[in-house]
Amino acid sequence: MQGMMMHRDLRIIDILTYAAEAFPDQGIISARDEGDTNRLSYPEVLGRVSQLAHGLKSIGVKEGDRVATLAWNGHRHFELYYGVSGIGAICHTLNPRLPAEQMSYILNHAQDSVLFVDLSLVGLVEALKGDVPDGLKIVVMTDRAHMPDTTLDVLCYEELLDGQPTTMDWPEFPETTAAGLCYTSGTTGNPKGALYSHRSTVLHALYVVAGHPQSLAFGRRALPVVPLFHVNAWGLPYTAPLAGMTMVMPGRFLDGASLYDLMEAEDVFCAWGVPTVWAGLQAEIEKRGNTPPKGFENLLVGGSAAPRAMIAAFEAMGVDVYQAWGMTEMSPIGTRGLLPGWLNSAPKDEQIDAKTGAGRRLFGVEFKIVDDDGNRLP
Repeated sequence: MQGMMMHRDLRIIDILTYAAEAFPDQGIISARDEGDTNRLSYPEVLGRVSQLAHGLKSIGVKEGDRVATLAWNGHRHFELYYGVSGIGAICHTLNPRLPAEQMSYILNHAQDSVLFVDLSLVGLVEALKGDVPDGLKIVVMTDRAHMPDTTLDVLCYEELLDGQPTTMDWPEFPETTAAGLCYTSGTTGNPKGALYSHRSTVLHALYVVAGHPQSLAFGRRALPVVPLFHVNAWGLPYTAPLAGMTMVMPGRFLDGASLYDLMEAEDVFCAWGVPTVWAGLQAEIEKRGNTPPKGFENLLVGGSAAPRAMIAAFEAMGVDVYQAWGMTEMSPIGTRGLLPGWLNSAPKDEQIDAKTGAGRRLFGVEFKIVDDDGNRLP
């Protein structure tokens, strides 16, 4: 017997349409390659994403096509997350730190039809020397005034949007439709691709919002230092709008001083990233008299384990530190660290000890832990 509640397929674009309606005063703040800071509300972002979707269709992108991005964290990259998947195509994020031969392999293996590239990364595409899929269209993510001199045959991002409608009748397709593609080089041989569906992405966002009440707070500002090309920035481009948070995009400058100044100026509440980045921020805070950026209260660390000394240093500054663990193949977060209630009144050293672990699994994740002989452990 079937239940009688209404069924609705889960689609990524619904996260943004929800945020635009429910949280119109929140949005995206971006430090851009052009040297300025851009500010957009979620309704404005949705309008631009609609224009992008129309623009993609105008250059021949159709359902199932792979659309690659080679970009830092910024509002245009965020727009591609939603505009590409919104029309049933697949957003394929490329890591600009990979060697040229691996980047060429990935582009050709994925058979991307379009490549969107940030202004500061055009040289990387030139270095590929044409070793790209046949017919690949290249779009530079800037306006006409900042278009670079290049030997490449390129389109302009803002011109792709200009004149397009700011509304879109979003197509309906099954929630199992592919939406995102991330390649991992953390294996033997050539990089392997993990293909995410709309269902897996939306469910991951819901699980993470439910599992991170300490950092995903309505009306606050989140800084994704983890790149959007690194397993979907751990899902933050989906969880932040869902939770009603403004995202502060740092662009390409991730040194301690640049991050400190941005966080101070934009009143960042929580930040997500890897320990090497936070080591730089820690050193910068110490140079400024151990005074963290105003409003900075929450730090999520992933990618590798945070040293206990780093956790203790940030905690001493009044910043709550939490760790998470995951894999590209998991969308990616699998566990999240939460301080159990019974430790709230415990000595600080005990709390820090508890925070050195990766925490407990998210709902929907299953673990099998074994000893050296393969016997299952409790």
